[in-house]
Amino acid sequence: MQISSKYVGVKCRPIDVEITPKQCMYYAAATGDGNPAYLDDTRPEGIMAPPMLAISLTWRISARVAEFWGDSDFPVDVLARQVHFSEALHWLKPMRPGDRLHIEGVVAAILPHRAGTHLILEYTARDPGGDTVFVERIGGILRGVKCTDEGRGEDTVPVHTPPKDAQPLWSRTLPISPLASYIYDGLADVHFPIHISPAFAQMVGLPGIIFHGTGTLALAVREIIALEADNDPSRVLNARCRFTGMVMPGTDITVELLDREAQERGTACHFIVRNSAGKAALSDGCVTVAAP
Repeated sequence: MQISSKYVGVKCRPIDVEITPKQCMYYAAATGDGNPAYLDDTRPEGIMAPPMLAISLTWRISARVAEFWGDSDFPVDVLARQVHFSEALHWLKPMRPGDRLHIEGVVAAILPHRAGTHLILEYTARDPGGDTVFVERIGGILRGVKCTDEGRGEDTVPVHTPPKDAQPLWSRTLPISPLASYIYDGLADVHFPIHISPAFAQMVGLPGIIFHGTGTLALAVREIIALEADNDPSRVLNARCRFTGMVMPGTDITVELLDREAQERGTACHFIVRNSAGKAALSDGCVTVAAP
């Protein structure tokens, strides 16, 4: 199986969504996040959506690729070989219940990779006035799918090298419940059988179900919001990482803040998430927090 970069720029069928209070509260519950900004609807300003809810909104396209990409020229059959490799989100304004969003998708990059082909799909959500609310760039490795040319587009998650021998500025060890995959799969509405079906996991060569990569990222974002943004999710500007290791339900993960980098609009908080074996489950992680 092979693919060329001529498909860069191909667009999928758009989708229109409306954010509900239930979605906001359920996503917070899916990640064990008791932040009142997501749950306390007695606040004068009401509640807002967890920034990572963007994952759930675009999953409606990802879960139905034939429906949304089938009418384009893109060869959707290659997506059966896809493994989630990277995630990059950029928020331009907070999301709230009642917001109506128009989401469009485009093939942003097709690049050669030693394991096959690196594919990046970009989803942009806009409000009724045409203003961009968030942009998500999902990177996947098409295993065994050869890229027949030099590729087009750019990687969206730069490699971050912390200072040599640097110790984490802080670390938090978090338990991943044996039921975490089922809770996230259902409440976040991000369903894939590798996370809830032991039979499916064994069929693809895994010892058991694995926790969602986006769920692991959401936990890291939760901790950084609490410790670096005064628990104010509206200050989060972007988040990104590579998925480089598995997290098994019933084990622990450790979120480590590696360093802070001053930027024009705020502070880039570089992090790593390690699984219970000490391996990096999330690498090249970064959450940018706006100044107060």
